[in-house]
Amino acid sequence: MQEKIKFELEFPIQSSPQLLYQYISTPSGLSEWFADNVNSRGELFTFIWNDSEEKAKLLSKKSGERIKFRWMVDDDEGDSYYFEIRIQVDEITKDVSIIITDFIDEDEVEEAKMLWENQISDLKQVLGSA
Repeated sequence: MQEKIKFELEFPIQSSPQLLYQYISTPSGLSEWFADNVNSRGELFTFIWNDSEEKAKLLSKKSGERIKFRWMVDDDEGDSYYFEIRIQVDEITKDVSIIITDFIDEDEVEEAKMLWENQISDLKQVLGSA
């Protein structure tokens, strides 16, 4: 099995960190931009796109700052891969950014980056900051 590589993307976003956190940490918020529908039972989140369903385990979250998930398929295989959505505020300018950390097969990095760019573009539209 090929090792996945870690990558990070940063997206400036016009939003308050508090509002942004609602969109990255709650099933209803994630349903607005990340997936067609999101359900959660405790630490287990189910992400639904069209006819496909993926389950992820909530690894950690820090209010107003970040949320980290591991896809159950990686969890079942004992892999330590995860994806994290982090809110970063520049102390001087107060500019807000979202930092995405994800792991992907090396030959799928460009595709994954495009997917995240599309997802964040959807998020910006929902927030009215496009």
